[in-house]
Amino acid sequence: MPTKFDIAVPTFFGAESTLAHEITVLGYETSQISDGRVTLRGDWEAVALLNVNLRCGERVLIRLSSFEAMTFEELFQGTLALPWEDFIGVNDQFPVTGSSLRSQLHSVPACQSIIKKAVVRRLSKAYGREQFDENASRLTIRFNILKDKCEIYLDTSGAPLYKRGYRLEGVEAPMRETLAFTMVDISRWRGDRPFLDPFCGSGTIPIEAALYALNIAPGLKRRFLAETWDCMDKSFWADARQEAMDNRDLGAETHIFASDIDPRAVETAQANAHRAGVADRITFSVRDMEKAVEFREKGIVMCNPPYGERLMDKKSCETLYRAMGRKFSRYTEAAKLILTSHEEFERCYGRPADKRRKLYNGMLKCCLYQYFKG
Repeated sequence: MPTKFDIAVPTFFGAESTLAHEITVLGYETSQISDGRVTLRGDWEAVALLNVNLRCGERVLIRLSSFEAMTFEELFQGTLALPWEDFIGVNDQFPVTGSSLRSQLHSVPACQSIIKKAVVRRLSKAYGREQFDENASRLTIRFNILKDKCEIYLDTSGAPLYKRGYRLEGVEAPMRETLAFTMVDISRWRGDRPFLDPFCGSGTIPIEAALYALNIAPGLKRRFLAETWDCMDKSFWADARQEAMDNRDLGAETHIFASDIDPRAVETAQANAHRAGVADRITFSVRDMEKAVEFREKGIVMCNPPYGERLMDKKSCETLYRAMGRKFSRYTEAAKLILTSHEEFERCYGRPADKRRKLYNGMLKCCLYQYFKG
């Protein structure tokens, strides 16, 4: 087994630079930054550290190979050539999942079957048996075929990394944790100024802000698929978690305010914050946006208001955005970051943004409107 391998970390479009910076801070050099993905060279220690610490990555994948596959035979042979016995034990489960886009091999189920057969063939030769019970550890094989180029990975994360483990309940149109952190990172907020989310919903933005300010690793309270693998020493996970525990800054001062007009949403947000271990760092309240907490000093107002896509209709959203423009003008020294897919936001808000950045909330293309002051 190689001591180092290619590691790919997918993310949503628009967050690549944030993810690359995270990887660099952890001590690794990125080898490529492309749309929706950052790659690097790493070892098993890197696999554990990335899973435990990354805030805007979606998964940590070991890339085993990249080859052209225009026919099922090429797909079979390319898969067969890989050293599957280095990773998969004789009784391990190895389901196959993936995607194909703009390729000759467009049937995903057929590709899954071919890859599975090739892995079984390789393992049969390595272990001297034809049947595999697949009743032990689970190693998920992922493939991506794009323009006839096939890439094959092992998924070390299991559940996506945005599933931190604290959000067991939800309200309508929840935001992914990875997107919430990316917005916090873009704001340059480091916990030293007031922070307000007047549309907190289930609390994702203020919770991610609190976790970041206290340097609490997002993966501390969850498990990862590769923790069950026999090919990976369990000590890497213990060391990664201990290092993350030691790096916490629980003495950091925070002034985070979160409110919402919906009492049920605020109740859910408080429960989520409690599970995340930051309930005492966020002041929650049930308030209409126009009555949200105000502050005169430098700070951050950040929110994900209704777009007119899933919550409210577009005309109601436009009325809301006009009210936001009036209310937010009172935060004269604060920066404002507002995420929405509504194309007429600036007109309704009453002022063009100082900067705009495209981000995706799930599959929905949005714009992060940034107002630096005033």
